[in-house]
Amino acid sequence: MSLMKPSLGTITVFLLLISTAHAVPTKSQHVSQASQFLAPHNVARLALRLRPLLWDAKLARYAQWYANQRRFDCALEHSNGPYGENIFWGSGNDWTPSQAVADWVSERQWYNYWSNSCAGGEQCGHYTQIVWSSTRRVGCARVKCLGDRGVFMTCNYDPPGNYIGERPY
Repeated sequence: MSLMKPSLGTITVFLLLISTAHAVPTKSQHVSQASQFLAPHNVARLALRLRPLLWDAKLARYAQWYANQRRFDCALEHSNGPYGENIFWGSGNDWTPSQAVADWVSERQWYNYWSNSCAGGEQCGHYTQIVWSSTRRVGCARVKCLGDRGVFMTCNYDPPGNYIGERPY
C-alpha cells in the first residue's frame, strides 16, 4: 500500500478552503477558534510528516494577554516573551484565524531548506516556526483592534524555534 504525499498545491487548496469556510459561520458550522488556528498549522506539519501540534491553554492565555495589549494600537510588535511567536495584522474586521495561519504558511515558497535561509528580501520565519520539529504546543488569540484598525492575531509556540544556524526539520 502506498501513501500519497501531500503536494504544495494540495496544501494550498486545503488552506484556502478552510480559510474561507469559516468566514461567516452559521451555528451548525461553528468551529472553535482553537480549531481554526490549529488545523492549518497541522496541515503544514503533515506535509513534512512532522508530529502535529497540540493546543495548549497556557499558551492561549499568554497569547490572549498579549493580543489584548495590542488591541489599542494593532502594532506588529512581538511580546518578547519566553515562547516562539507569530503575529498577524489585517485591515478590516473579517480576518479569520485560518487566514492568518495560511498567510504564515505561504512563506514556504521563500524558504530554501538546503541553504536554510529565506530568499533575498523575503520573510520565511513565520513558516519555519510553524514547522519547527521540536515544537509541540501552540496557543493563539484574535482581537479586533479599537477604532476599526483591523484584526490582530498571535500564536505562541513551545518549545520555541527559529534558532540561528539550525534547520527547522
